[in-house]
Amino acid sequence: MEYRGVISKMLTEFASPVQYYLPVNDGRINMNELLNSQISISWLNEIHCLNCGKLTKKSFAQGNCYPCFISIPETEDCVLRPELCKAHEGIARDMEWATKHCLQDHFVYLALSSALKVGVTRKSQIPTRWIDQGASKAIKFAQTPNRYIAGLIEVELKKHLTDKTNWRHMLTNKIAEDTDIMVQKMHIASLLPFEIQQYVCLDNTVTDIEYPNISYPIKVTSMDLEKEAQITGRLTAIKGQYLILDNEKVINIRKYGGYLVAVSI
Repeated sequence: MEYRGVISKMLTEFASPVQYYLPVNDGRINMNELLNSQISISWLNEIHCLNCGKLTKKSFAQGNCYPCFISIPETEDCVLRPELCKAHEGIARDMEWATKHCLQDHFVYLALSSALKVGVTRKSQIPTRWIDQGASKAIKFAQTPNRYIAGLIEVELKKHLTDKTNWRHMLTNKIAEDTDIMVQKMHIASLLPFEIQQYVCLDNTVTDIEYPNISYPIKVTSMDLEKEAQITGRLTAIKGQYLILDNEKVINIRKYGGYLVAVSI
């Protein structure tokens, strides 16, 4: 069976294991059902902007043409650097969008995907954000009324933690399992200035996340749809936004938002 269409990042449902669905045009493929099956993905030499739908020679910020990239609120600087958010000052590309996405409760969190890392997300994006990063465990660290304050706290925590994921370790399931993230939360909170400590979340629930897998590879090679005529293999695991194949090849689906592809199963 072959599916042809424009793809975007995989949709997820929090379950044990996480349920994954690959959007293709207006339909979607249940990827969990393909575990242990042979699949192939080919790029059909077109990229469509996920925002306006126009053809583009290059994708910016995971699925946008350049005019949309420099104009839509979803690609403002504060998306990657929350401390740069100015929505609380009434400054944004689109204040209606910012009110719904920036001037809402945010969480600073700790996640264990390879080593312990810090991140920021809207309340409504938990646990989706953790899943997309391939976190095996996560805990809420602080709760804030807007994105800006969450960004300031993240900057402070980056003095003690990384905000990056070692994607190779994450995909080979090399996790610092001996890390007690609740203990780490308490320790790091004690190091912070008082004005930040007031936002520390009292909820110490640790969320465990299980991903669909038959096995994890010893090492991985990231494949590029624009350089490979066809990416083929047996699907052995799905983690974060990656498909992991039995030949140690992996593909980051989120990277190819807007790409027109053929998926054969």
